[in-house]
Amino acid sequence: MDTLYISSHPDDFRSLLPLIAAEFCRSPPRIVHEDPPAEVARSRPALVLAGVGGTVLTGANAVSWYLAAAGNRTGSEKKQESQVWQWLSFAENELTPVACAVTFPLLGIMGVDKKVYILCLFHLKALEPVDRKSLVNVTRWFNTCVNQPQFLKVLGKISLCEKMVPVTLKPTTPVGASANGPPKTEAQLKKEAKKREKMEKFQQKKEMEEKKKMHPQTEKKAKPEKKELGVVTYNISTPPGEKKDVLSPLPDSYSPQFVEAAWYSWWEKQGFFKPEYGRKNVSEPNPCGVFMMCIPPPNVTGSLHLGHALTNAIQDCLTRWHRMRGETTLWNPGCDHAGIATQVVVEKKLMKERKMSRHDLGRENFIQEVWKWKNEKGDRIYHQLKKLGSSLDWDRACFTMDDKLSFAVQEAFIRMHEEGVIYRSKRLVNWSCTLNSAISDIEVDKKELIGRTLLPVPGYNEKIEFGVLVSFSYKVEGSDEEVVVATTRIETMLGDTAVAVHPNDSRYQHLEGKMVVHPFCDRKMPIVFDDFVDMSFGTGAVKITPAHDHNDYEVGERHKLPFINILDENGLLINVPPPFLGMKRFEARKAVLQALKDLGQFKEVKDNPMVVPVCSRSKDIVEPLLKPQWYVDCREMGKQAADVVRNGELKIIPDHHIKTWFNWMDNIRDWCISRQLWWGHRIPAYFVTVNDPSVKPGEDMDGHYWVSGRSQEEAREKAAKRFNVTADKISLRQDEDVLDTWFSSGIFPFSIFGWPNESEDLRVFYPGTLLETGHDILFFWVARMVMMGLKLTGNLPFKEVYLHAVVRDAHGRKMSKSLGNVIDPLDVITGISLEGLYALLMDSNLDPLEIEKAKQGQKSDYPSGIPECGTDALRFALCAYTSQGRDINLDVNRILGYRHFCNKLWNAVKFAMRTLGEEFVPLVKAQLCGSESVSDRWILSRLSAAVALCDSGFQAYDFPTITTAIYNFWLYELCDVYLVMNTSQADICRQTLYTCLEVGLRLLSPLMPFVTEELFQRLPRRHAQDSPPSICVTPYPETSEFCWHSEDVDRQMEFVMSVVKTIRSLRADYNLTKTRADCYLQCIDSDTAALVQTYSLQIQTLSYSQAIYPVVGGDSTIPQGCAVAIASDKCTVHLMLKGLIDLEKELTKLTAKKGELEKQMEKMKEKMAKNDYKEKVPVKVQEADAEKLRQNETELQKVKEAIENFRKMM
Repeated sequence: MDTLYISSHPDDFRSLLPLIAAEFCRSPPRIVHEDPPAEVARSRPALVLAGVGGTVLTGANAVSWYLAAAGNRTGSEKKQESQVWQWLSFAENELTPVACAVTFPLLGIMGVDKKVYILCLFHLKALEPVDRKSLVNVTRWFNTCVNQPQFLKVLGKISLCEKMVPVTLKPTTPVGASANGPPKTEAQLKKEAKKREKMEKFQQKKEMEEKKKMHPQTEKKAKPEKKELGVVTYNISTPPGEKKDVLSPLPDSYSPQFVEAAWYSWWEKQGFFKPEYGRKNVSEPNPCGVFMMCIPPPNVTGSLHLGHALTNAIQDCLTRWHRMRGETTLWNPGCDHAGIATQVVVEKKLMKERKMSRHDLGRENFIQEVWKWKNEKGDRIYHQLKKLGSSLDWDRACFTMDDKLSFAVQEAFIRMHEEGVIYRSKRLVNWSCTLNSAISDIEVDKKELIGRTLLPVPGYNEKIEFGVLVSFSYKVEGSDEEVVVATTRIETMLGDTAVAVHPNDSRYQHLEGKMVVHPFCDRKMPIVFDDFVDMSFGTGAVKITPAHDHNDYEVGERHKLPFINILDENGLLINVPPPFLGMKRFEARKAVLQALKDLGQFKEVKDNPMVVPVCSRSKDIVEPLLKPQWYVDCREMGKQAADVVRNGELKIIPDHHIKTWFNWMDNIRDWCISRQLWWGHRIPAYFVTVNDPSVKPGEDMDGHYWVSGRSQEEAREKAAKRFNVTADKISLRQDEDVLDTWFSSGIFPFSIFGWPNESEDLRVFYPGTLLETGHDILFFWVARMVMMGLKLTGNLPFKEVYLHAVVRDAHGRKMSKSLGNVIDPLDVITGISLEGLYALLMDSNLDPLEIEKAKQGQKSDYPSGIPECGTDALRFALCAYTSQGRDINLDVNRILGYRHFCNKLWNAVKFAMRTLGEEFVPLVKAQLCGSESVSDRWILSRLSAAVALCDSGFQAYDFPTITTAIYNFWLYELCDVYLVMNTSQADICRQTLYTCLEVGLRLLSPLMPFVTEELFQRLPRRHAQDSPPSICVTPYPETSEFCWHSEDVDRQMEFVMSVVKTIRSLRADYNLTKTRADCYLQCIDSDTAALVQTYSLQIQTLSYSQAIYPVVGGDSTIPQGCAVAIASDKCTVHLMLKGLIDLEKELTKLTAKKGELEKQMEKMKEKMAKNDYKEKVPVKVQEADAEKLRQNETELQKVKEAIENFRKMM
């Protein structure tokens, strides 16, 4: 008979499992409740098999499976057999892994109640009813098992757990003893104590959950709730405009959502952003001066992009700096009506929602619709600017279509028209057939093509071919000779009026005075000789279309050629012979080409790199078109604008833009200010019809028949006076066109203050101090403000112009929706998933191919989306990038790095505040007492240096200098050095620490307004009663106050840090991560040794050394067994290794490393020595290989030195 050894404890689950399995056997084993003989087995349960040489099975599962399966005798019949197999398999394979995770920590501390405990015995969860809902199969399996007779015989009646309760140990069982067994060991007792502790915590948790269910919370707690990893929100109810709670504890780590909550509305309500703050009125004399800057007004249709973010980060930093310096500071907000953009948006909305065009509504009703849209959606960008922390005076916000600004625009036009500076003329303009309007150069995108390309054009079902050069011939009149010309716009040959050749081209000298014949009409065209022709290009002969090409226009003017306009405003052909008459322009392109082929005058088509002008608003191909328009004569104004820069009245920063300024101003063309739109400032000019036969009727382009006026009555009086007739004989028709948006933007610096009317703001804030903007609108906006300011007010609108770089992506590419690299700053602030970025693409107007391309770009650059960086980190990064160059390659990972800097700042201030203590009171003034330690003197010296660098940086608009100075002070000097080495609680040290915190936060405030305000509010004040309420109106640190910079102290600490870095490097080389070692510093002279002695505590602390021993003399004074490294020309570091490391083991590792490096270098040298290496391998790969080889050589040298050093020790 088999023998089963089991525990005598009635509830030992390891024994109960084989006992139940044994009940299913036809010949159950003999049961023995004691340990098996030592020579048989060392643990229970154990099954000794009879008749097979005393074979032993141990372990609950092994014994149970054998008893159930031995000899295929599981159960007394097939049904029982299948049930047993199912129970055992389910228990072992499905329940055990999850059950153990919950039940094992509870074993031994739940008492001996079988009704609870048996769940653990069979790997079931001891769960309450609410927790069993998701475990239906487990419950069913349990109930099936425990109701079988075999289970009942072993276990008795079992029921499921209804509620877990702590179990009190039976008093009859002495501590340290089991019911049936020897006293427990000390280790067992400790283990049980830990289990009891865990059980108590578990029960406390369950009780807390029960209480929450019984008594739900009725109000929010002050402590922020963690929504997800790294995100903490501010949940204290704070009405907008009220001060944020600063009494509750700070969260453990920095979270932008917590920090940026509630501050902005409080700043705004307190009036901190208004120039009146702290004074009776803006006219009150201020010895600190006045600072005024107006915002480059964003489009009312716009949403924030990184260009706006860069502009506003810089401008807000400057504004906050000037405000903290005590100046009367105004940063004036405003918004541009964006004529074309806004009209397009509202037209699309009308068509989508009401299936109506603006013409269906009529002009007045359409303008009302635009105003309605503006009032509903037009302030979106203002909310975004507030999110960036922009400290603008919102009470002075202006919109270029407001009555005040509209009056100024009207006045500017009338004054300039009366002086003759604005005049009427018919010239070529950039025409959008889709918009039916002229557009400015800045609204024309130049799409570069390398050859034949099919482009989509609005109004055409099929894409149109561009990037090809078509050659064809004109027949010379009266001969068989022909002249071959080429064009990229073959349809324009219908408007040709000449062929031009170079005067020195010998191939065409015999054609002087000859004519060529147009193939589709009886037009005869002269062959003209003009210097503009490039003899080397093509055949050296050029077709001339004066009415549809800017270069040809000038040729036509010089040679008095006819100007034949072949396009109407919608892009349909006019003034051409059938069958082309009335055709759409690009359908005519195909028809003309085929007609030339039919006549035999077509020559060839070939690829041609070219630039196609595309309307940025409508995506239509821009056409040069002759239209009567209003122009500004810019010659004299341009000369004045150039002169003020030449004589130093106007300063342009950085100065490499001055050359561009002179190039534009010295070669300026007249400015077309007419736009064929409805939304905008309608031109206050009237065409005059005189109802008197003695007065000849005028033409539209004749400026003599146009008058301007503030009203029709004024215009009528002017006309009557001009034509010497009575007013009743004058009929007026106001021009339908509106003014170019840049016209109203050009007078923005003074129109916002009520010009031409006198006002306090105009008197105080004009001329302004500074204009800050991107260099890409230097001509379109900056130059025009300068010209119109000088013309209309006699003053420059500002004294300085600071031009920042253009933002590009991390790869240096221009921001483009089709590349997927256009990033909304708010997505950087709050974070966005990759799927979220994809969703934004799907909402765009990109075609499917461009969307896929953009998705690939996003997946490559942001595989996990964009993490939440926060406003402060974004602002700091943008300012740090602002080197005075032309481009910024923005990497989002660098912005994330500055969020980590915020966290470091956060933790440093929290740590320092604990060091200061709740009872700390700062001195009334930051000053030296003369008893500061060397550490204190050094950190105050570095603080003074940072103050000086920030001051000079702001003065010179050198933002990278500012960000670097602040970053280095906080991270590398205060956190990494001073807070580590300064462990003293002395009052002097705490005063020094407070000064560093308070001044450091003020230095940083203009760049990171939110986190600095949050931390500053937690610090005690030097003047508790009359301290400024906010850091943003606290004085900025001045060099006159913080003048403790000491080059001697800096030089000493620089030496100390070189020693510390050398010791750290040695510790890393020999893997001394936690072990402290003695360090002998061999000094070249006694002065150096004295310096080491002075700073010995700092060196010991920062280098994690056991002790520091300055030594003067030769190597004989240094104990054996040290690693050696040179810290400087005055000090050598000897780090004691003997007794700290296993020399032989380290030597073996280094020898292996040496062999590995030599092998790598040999392979690299073989690769580089191949004959075709330099020809076939890309230059970047060659450079990488050379760098890798250099690194290996350096590393090998260090390994060899270490091996030699170890051998000396041995």
